[in-house]
Amino acid sequence: MSPLVDCDETTPLLRDDASSDDYEDEDYRSRWRSIRVMYFTMFLSSVGFTIVITSLWPYLQRIDESADASFLGWVVAAYSLGQMVASPIFGLWSNYRPRREPLVCSIFINLSANIYYAYAYLPRTDNKFHMLMARAFVGFGAGNVAVVRSYVAGATSLKERTSAMANMSACQALGFILGPGNSVLEEPEEIIDQVAVLTSNVLFFIVMFIFAVFETISTPLSMDMFAWTRKQAVLYNGVIICCIGFESILVFLVVKVASQRVGDRPVLLAGLAIIFCGFFILLPWGNHYPKIQWADLKNNSLLSKMSETAIAANSSLEPTGCPYEQTWCQYTPAIHLAQYISSDFIIGVGYPACNVMSYTLYSKILGSKPQGIYMGWLTASGSGARTLGPVFVSQVYTILGPRWAFSLICGMVVGAIGLLSCVYHRLIAFSVRHGSIIE
Repeated sequence: MSPLVDCDETTPLLRDDASSDDYEDEDYRSRWRSIRVMYFTMFLSSVGFTIVITSLWPYLQRIDESADASFLGWVVAAYSLGQMVASPIFGLWSNYRPRREPLVCSIFINLSANIYYAYAYLPRTDNKFHMLMARAFVGFGAGNVAVVRSYVAGATSLKERTSAMANMSACQALGFILGPGNSVLEEPEEIIDQVAVLTSNVLFFIVMFIFAVFETISTPLSMDMFAWTRKQAVLYNGVIICCIGFESILVFLVVKVASQRVGDRPVLLAGLAIIFCGFFILLPWGNHYPKIQWADLKNNSLLSKMSETAIAANSSLEPTGCPYEQTWCQYTPAIHLAQYISSDFIIGVGYPACNVMSYTLYSKILGSKPQGIYMGWLTASGSGARTLGPVFVSQVYTILGPRWAFSLICGMVVGAIGLLSCVYHRLIAFSVRHGSIIE
């Protein structure tokens, strides 16, 4: 029996139909121009974010010596907190007004906040708090991602969404001139499965929480485990993140094919399993212990001859290794460089698969109706995760060490796999649920 057809779900808003009239052809080209510009803007935004996140810890230490690893967690979290607050606002705004308005506003906020961040070293006191506020405003400006994703989801058919979302995520990994404004849209008439919506938000929260932990801890972890200097940590982690970015592009291409063959849900499940393997590999083991910072200072014959100011000014005498204040450094085995690189590679496979599948499944569950406010809530859940993740890992890592921090992350991933398995049958497209398309 042939499936029933729902025009809203099967007919692309971006149609490539030879019978289309000139107006429809122009509308098709105009929308795709807008989407490609959004891709490029996401790429530029990602480039800026990557540059900042790898240098955040050394910059914080340089402008305010009183800042510690725990405060770093709050600085990283401030970005996501701002984005969490802004995303629903911009998403709702885009549902009832032309998208140009929230996009222009968010870009202006983002630009101003980045200038504030660049000059956070100028005040004579409380520099770390200026940096904290700057990152919060940058995050608020980044709330426009909800508008971008709702536009892409609304401008593509059900069958095109995986590809469109993967392309946009690939542009993010590789690194909005405004598209046509939309008129006021009607709210969805049908009832959306709220359990599926809530579950999707929870799963996305977990995925983003895990990635926030990963990107936050990379620089302090490498400095503690491998005795890298600040300059070395920024350089080497920058290279690693660059490689992960290229790896993610390949993953997005594979995901597009895999989701067409086996479906979105199996790919999401496989991505979570891969992430679990990545963090499990990162658990400390063996009899090799990290180098302790106080050993450098104790054995430094120049210490008694030079003031602390002179030592700080001379980068060649920068203390390296695991700080003695972190008591776990004395009894927790060091993480080997091979472990660290292998884990980065594996997480670099699992995270992009989970990320794009989370967005794709969510947009299909919602259907082709206006998604601005829903995408705003999804982005807010991800931003909430990126707010709590850095705070969580900076506190647990500083007090208890990597063994506890990464064990808890592994437990969280297992919980996500269990949740996905329990509601697996409900995470289906809106049109499939209502019988207009057979899955």
